[in-house]
This record gives sequence, C-alpha cells and structure tokens, in this order.
Amino acid sequence: MTRRRSSSRPSRHSRAASHRRDAGRGRGQLRIIGGEYRRRLLPVIDLPGLRPTPDRVRETLFNWLGAGLAGTRVLDLFAGTGALGLEALSRGARDATLVELDGRASRALEDNLATLGVTRARVINADVMRFLDAEPTPHSLVFLDPPFRQDLAAACCAALERGWLSDDASIYLETESTLDPEVPANWILHREVRAGDSTGRLYQRRPTDKDSPVEDAC
Repeated sequence: MTRRRSSSRPSRHSRAASHRRDAGRGRGQLRIIGGEYRRRLLPVIDLPGLRPTPDRVRETLFNWLGAGLAGTRVLDLFAGTGALGLEALSRGARDATLVELDGRASRALEDNLATLGVTRARVINADVMRFLDAEPTPHSLVFLDPPFRQDLAAACCAALERGWLSDDASIYLETESTLDPEVPANWILHREVRAGDSTGRLYQRRPTDKDSPVEDAC
C-alpha cells in the first residue's frame, strides 16, 4: 500500500503512503513479512511518495485476517507497490488482480511478480473507476486505498457492490483520518487502525436480498 496524500501534494492514482518507514529498512525496498515469500526483499521504484505500507500496519491487518486467506480471490485497487496484494499471495491467496494507473508502477509490479515466480496474479494498468465499470468477477478480499481528498472512497465502495464482492467478502479501506467514509449498509466494521494521517478499516460484508437466487414461481 502506498500513498500520495492530499491534492496539495503531488497528485496520484496509485497507493502512495506518507507513512514513515519502519526503522532499519532502507529506502526503495518492500519486505514480505509472512508466508511463502517471507523476508523476501523487492525493489520499490523511485516515484514521489511511493512507499510500502509499514510492516507493523501490514502485520496488524493480516493478523486480523488470520488463516482465512487460503483460497481467497484478491482485488488490490490503487495497488502502488502491491504491498498488500503480494502479502496476501504469500499467505495463500488463490489469485490476485492488482489495478494501478501509473505505468511505471505497473511495470515494477509485473517485475516483482516475476522475481517471486508468481503466476497466479495479474497487473491491470488502468484507472480504478473505469476498471470497476467492466464486467465484474466476485472477489472475497478487496484492498481499497483511494487517493486522499478526491472523493473517490464512497464511489469505489458503491461500485464494488455491483458484482465485485462475494457474499461474505472482507474489504480493507484506508482513508485520511479526517474522513468518515460512506460505505454500503451491509458492510459491518470489524476492526480499525490509525497510522499517521490515515485510518484503515476492515469491513465484513453481509449478503443482501439481491444476492440470493430468485426461485421461479410455480
């Protein structure tokens, strides 16, 4: 997860973080912290504000998710360095789609997947809202970290309800801490964590009536 924060700073459509790096970790590296690729170091290209989510934040999130990652289909939106998508793959996710607008960041993601030998993931170089307008495929875990102060969080959350989520999907949403995000009524807040000027919230989705199959009338 990476973040280029507010509109008063360099604009971004990738996940750009103002989180400070954990002490002892050099600039330009992403460390996988658990699972099959644990301790693997991957390069992070030199783009303004592009940084992996700090280890402590990722560790907290994946502790929340627990052992339920095995077999999940992951959608990583505004992927940036792909820190969360790659971590999920390392911990047993079935496959992952990483959506990133910046062409250089997208190519770096593809290179890092090749370095790890991951074949069950794809990188989509596209605007997230346009991507979500396409034919949906349900996913059981979504990472959503839209640009701050661009009013994208509510629109992205609503778009996900148009077929992108499995009945019991988990959604991790990260926004500026000053924002009280508007999410669908069937998303139940499970946990939240604050780090710097951002707040991460993990939601559990409950099925809606429209998710239930309709039986033919006799």
